[in-house]
Amino acid sequence: MSEKNREGKRTARERMLAQRAAEEATSKRRKKLIAGGAVLAVIAAAVIAGIVVQDQRSKPETPTAAPAGTIGDKNLVIPVGASNAPSVLTVYEDPRCPACGIFEREFSSTIDQLEDAGKVTSHVHVVSFIDRAVPGKGSKTGANALACAQDAGHFRDFHDVLYRNQPDETNDAFGDKAVLLNLAKQVDGLDTPAFQACVNDNKYGGWVSAVQQDFDKSSYKSTPTVLLNGQPVYPKNGDEEITPANLVKWVDAANQGKQLGTAGSHGQSPAPTSTASEANNPSPAAG
Repeated sequence: MSEKNREGKRTARERMLAQRAAEEATSKRRKKLIAGGAVLAVIAAAVIAGIVVQDQRSKPETPTAAPAGTIGDKNLVIPVGASNAPSVLTVYEDPRCPACGIFEREFSSTIDQLEDAGKVTSHVHVVSFIDRAVPGKGSKTGANALACAQDAGHFRDFHDVLYRNQPDETNDAFGDKAVLLNLAKQVDGLDTPAFQACVNDNKYGGWVSAVQQDFDKSSYKSTPTVLLNGQPVYPKNGDEEITPANLVKWVDAANQGKQLGTAGSHGQSPAPTSTASEANNPSPAAG
């Protein structure tokens, strides 16, 4: 690798780490503001607050519909790659998250190769919390479009297209369904009437909310969160910084002596039948 390319990689990782640190600081500030505001709300608007709390409690946490092929408790996880791979890479990402975009642009080709070699299966949690802090709805609308792509058997390719074309965090381009549908044209076989209707009707809006509720209850507070077999590996695995080469090394070490999974699937699910979503049976998922 040339010195120029090496410097570019370092700069990208520095931006990724800086963005994650900024997100964590924003999250801490938001919690303090919410805590202070809650005290005033109880005193000044107890009745209204009670109604809001009751309304939130009444909303079901189990989505009424989940994309085909999803797994885990309440079918909140999108699996990518061979299910019989010996290692699991768990990833929490928000479509609007700049640090996620930097991570994906550096690591997606490596992760795709690991999946296609049968070395890992990825368990993707598509979260959508940035809409809370930055005006817009691109996190939720983008997450629903990703769920629609999963339903059509093209999650990974559309996921990679979205992150390659991710707008600036303050630009809510992903909140425009027309933008998402236009990007879907870059994925062979995805731009269909069924996919268009799924995006336009926000078919999996309830599922998107349930995935975010699950993230809120977890110990993870920023994105991307990346774990290999349940062990955090972003931004470091122990004392080693995450790089594409190190990720491959860590996966190979974890797989030592184990049989690899089915290779060559290109990380895609087969096109589901019309009843595939109803036929989903929850199974344990890492993370």
